[in-house]
Amino acid sequence: MRKIKNPFPEKHGDAYNCFGCSPGNNIGLHLNFYEKNRIVYADWKPDRKFEGYHNVLHGGIQATMHDEIASWAVYTQCETAGVTSKLNVTYHKPLYISSNEKITIKAVLKKQEERKAIFETEILNAKGEVCSSAEVEYFLFPKPIAERKYFYPGKDAFFD
Repeated sequence: MRKIKNPFPEKHGDAYNCFGCSPGNNIGLHLNFYEKNRIVYADWKPDRKFEGYHNVLHGGIQATMHDEIASWAVYTQCETAGVTSKLNVTYHKPLYISSNEKITIKAVLKKQEERKAIFETEILNAKGEVCSSAEVEYFLFPKPIAERKYFYPGKDAFFD
């Protein structure tokens, strides 16, 4: 498994404030990403501030995590930037919040066309049980537009 580096804080400083992955966003998720066999992963410890029902991670936060992991798969697997065009989440079971247990989020690229990519994503509890899954469709920008307008730094910027 290799770590995916976040090149955006270094390039944009305090102006970079993504809710999902910016280390400087005080209310954000602070997700970090890894890749193995073309699957993108993140491990994360839920915090009670993201609670819906008592001791259950809010469904909207889970939807955000499905979207975020897919965006990092766009960067590293599709080698461009994009925006979410569809997000269809299925909640299988409650994702309980425990102070000592990490959850795993993963994304697999299922289909890529010139301007579209479809990912299957999952959030698993510490026991490895799927608590929610999603099909996430991204509109892909042509690489020159991704670089110029959306600051895509190229695939190499994400890996050492």
